[in-house]
Amino acid sequence: MHRGLIHLSHVSLWLLFAQASADLHLCTESDYHFEYTECDVLGARWRVAVPNKANTCTGLPDPVKGTQCTFSCSEGEFLDMQSQECQKCAAGTYSLGTGVAFDEWDSLPTGFVTHGEVTNGGDSQTDCSNSTWTPKGDYIASNTDECIALLSYAVSLKEPGTVSFEYFYEESSIYFEFFIQNDQCQSTDSENRWMKTSEKNWSKYKVELNKGNNVLYWRTTAYTLPADTVKPVLLRNIAISGVAYTSECFRCKPGTHSAKAGSARCAPCPASTYSTKGATVCHQCEQDKYAEAGSGSCEPRPACTNTDYFYTHTPCDSEGKTQLMYKWIEPKICNETIEGAVTLPASGEKHTCPPCNPGFFVTNSSTCQPCTNGLYSNGIACAQCAVGTEPVVGFEYKWWNTMPSNMKSSIFSKELRGSEHKTAWEVAGEYVYTTPGDQDTDYLMLMLNVPGYRLPQSLAKDSERSELSRITFVFETMCTAECKLLFLAGYSQWNNVVVEQWKGSSSKQSYSYLIQSNSTVSFTWTFQRTEEFNMERKYSGDIAKIYAIHITNVVGGVASQCRRCAMSSDEACVPCPPGHYMVNRTGFCKRCSANTIIRAEQPVGEDACIRCGPNTKRNKAYSACLSDCALDVQTRGGALLHYDFSPLANVTGFHSSPRFTNKGLKYLQSFNVALCGKEGRMPATCVDNATGSGKEVKGYVCQSTVVPSEIRSQSVVSSQPFLIGDSVVGVTTDTTLSSISSPDWLFPSESMLPDVIFYYKSGETTQTCKQGRSAAIRLRCDPALTAKDQITLPRNCSEGTCDGCVFHLLWQSQHACPLCTKSHYREIVSACIQGIQKTTYVWQQPLQCYGGVSLPAQKVSACVSLDFWLKFGVTTGIIAAVLLISVSCYFWKKTRKLQYKYSKLMMSSGGQECELPTADSCAIMEGEDTEDDLMDLTKKSFFTKIKSFSRERTSDGFDSVPLKSSSSRLQQDDYDSDEA
Repeated sequence: MHRGLIHLSHVSLWLLFAQASADLHLCTESDYHFEYTECDVLGARWRVAVPNKANTCTGLPDPVKGTQCTFSCSEGEFLDMQSQECQKCAAGTYSLGTGVAFDEWDSLPTGFVTHGEVTNGGDSQTDCSNSTWTPKGDYIASNTDECIALLSYAVSLKEPGTVSFEYFYEESSIYFEFFIQNDQCQSTDSENRWMKTSEKNWSKYKVELNKGNNVLYWRTTAYTLPADTVKPVLLRNIAISGVAYTSECFRCKPGTHSAKAGSARCAPCPASTYSTKGATVCHQCEQDKYAEAGSGSCEPRPACTNTDYFYTHTPCDSEGKTQLMYKWIEPKICNETIEGAVTLPASGEKHTCPPCNPGFFVTNSSTCQPCTNGLYSNGIACAQCAVGTEPVVGFEYKWWNTMPSNMKSSIFSKELRGSEHKTAWEVAGEYVYTTPGDQDTDYLMLMLNVPGYRLPQSLAKDSERSELSRITFVFETMCTAECKLLFLAGYSQWNNVVVEQWKGSSSKQSYSYLIQSNSTVSFTWTFQRTEEFNMERKYSGDIAKIYAIHITNVVGGVASQCRRCAMSSDEACVPCPPGHYMVNRTGFCKRCSANTIIRAEQPVGEDACIRCGPNTKRNKAYSACLSDCALDVQTRGGALLHYDFSPLANVTGFHSSPRFTNKGLKYLQSFNVALCGKEGRMPATCVDNATGSGKEVKGYVCQSTVVPSEIRSQSVVSSQPFLIGDSVVGVTTDTTLSSISSPDWLFPSESMLPDVIFYYKSGETTQTCKQGRSAAIRLRCDPALTAKDQITLPRNCSEGTCDGCVFHLLWQSQHACPLCTKSHYREIVSACIQGIQKTTYVWQQPLQCYGGVSLPAQKVSACVSLDFWLKFGVTTGIIAAVLLISVSCYFWKKTRKLQYKYSKLMMSSGGQECELPTADSCAIMEGEDTEDDLMDLTKKSFFTKIKSFSRERTSDGFDSVPLKSSSSRLQQDDYDSDEA
């Protein structure tokens, strides 16, 4: 029963489906399209019909076996899926055969994806959703804010192919990379992923693709430093090959056409013609309209104005005459016949041509030709250099009747339309100047190329000499807008870097650039009136003028003068021996004084000898002064301090404190320092590895801007390198040396020990630093500091410089201290304990030395203890006291005897003053000893003597002493005689 019900339900469903199919019409070719299935392991596939819209028709064609997966069509052909055969594209269309192309950017093409991301290290609250690549018609432009803009396109290749594109990338503050991910999401990690700056023209890039799935990525990361304006990266003409087949042809975009069937690309329409999309021919504009090359429409011709023509000087004719002439800017787009239009001014009168440029002479046809080797010229005729002289070879342009053969000009439009103007800079007799361009934003470029450089025979050739050549030019800019003049140098006009730039009006001035490499052979002057785009030309009157250009030591150059040189035995010019200069106009060489070097330019005159600064010595080639890292300093107290900075001689790098952009992204100023060293030392190097320019500077001190490594997959990302010091001026404790000042208030110190200051300077001059940059590095002693590279910048000048020219650094280190000597420590002697005494040595505090003499080890010596000496001293004292008392008593007794005898003599004299009785005999008389003994026996007691002090003394000053025996009788006899 149940089976019957189920069978009936199936029949009902089938009937309903049959009824629905009967309601659908049979499919036609417009209702479906063909596609290939995925290839199997044998490389085979099937062609199947896929409806354009589901459930709209019935009766699709059955699947059929398709072509092999390796099948492809040629350029200008497409694969007809109906017949599965290649057919030529119709006129007005094109095909790359096995590739696809994207050259229209009115909107984002199908398959491309773009989005914005927050930069690593940036503010997480930053909104980057609108930081995307934006279609601009002929190209697509990147972001300019501090976000990551990503553009991607996925493609599956049936065979190995290529991808190519053109890009315009001139800004060093934005990082542009292109990389590819395979089907395992593995990125190509090579040095080629970082795009090089393209300066002033489109750059082309092409890379191979592997078979299989490939995802192409174009990524930009802007990095806006203060006061910087970031310009976007521009991308166009993306072409991919290796897709095996294309099932359709692409219509030519407006402004292009393809006249024949089977075209691989469309040709642009010439000027004064236009075309629409898919055109087979270009149409001529009407008489009162114009169109630039590659235009999709014609525009009305405006009335001619004074900005539509320029003036120039004609070349000298056979009569040696020239005249001022006016010419329309080509191609001429203005109309001089309508109301309000100006006409071309009449040419001026003819006048005598100026002389040729130095080193050239005037031919019979009034043209200028260069003098041959060994000859020189002031611009009129060539002459032979005298014996003992040599020609000064180079190029000197100061007359501008014709553009020199090694110079040319061109216009590059910022709006990326190819300009047909043949001249961007025009000659005007005494100068060359900029002509009006198509737009005020155009780049007007003047390029000079030279083959290389060679020093004259009279100049010594050594590795230390840095002035290989020098280019000097005199210029002037007159602007009403914010115009800009750039001077670039490099090894080609498309691979050069900006050396200096001037904004706004600049008075007539001279600029000189030192050339240090034989690869710097291309120079470009680029003038832009404004960066603000406007369809109307408002600033055509803003111009730049170059009056003179002089470049020295050029291979194949000409000579404008001759100079004296030293002579060899065969009368050939030779360089003076090292350390010698040539006496003016004599050709004789004379030795410079001690410790001097020779100028890099022509060593003529005593002024060519330059004395090395304090505590520096010349090198062997007499071309540079060096510091051997050793220094002796005499203090005010007369002490001699010895320094050894050799542990600090290796190249040391350090960063300034972090700085932040407007969006909070961090960046640092990086310094590299090579403090000192002898010949062959390793110089400090700063590079630009952010833009691919490969710029590198070397010297004693250099600086670059370092961005966080999170932005790019590199450990260090630096840009904008420049040299601060390439020669050492001197090493001293003075705060001023050769106009370079390092005031104490920049780095206050409480130490009594003076800082040692290294002074450096750079030969590169800039618009701000007319005398070049310089640096003062202070070495400050800190024995407690273990880190070798603690370098700081002034607090008042956080970037290391207060004026942009003189940089100040403080380097604190143990190795900045003077070497220790015996005067830096003292000894401490301990007490004698149990017959042992210790002597300990300690540093004087505060310690202000490091290295040198080591602290002596503790000394231990035998000694006698204090108890022994105390006992010995007490005993010796007692004995000495007893002896002293005994001797005192003895002499006291003798003194008393003498007093007694003296008294007797006085009494015997009878009271006559100054007379004493004559001694009867020198011997002791009989009875004297007895009397003396008696006197001693009759001595008074101690108390009796005290009483005797109260008696009155006799007139002669002696106490009255009663005498016994004979003495008493004698006294009585004297008394009796007196009575009688």
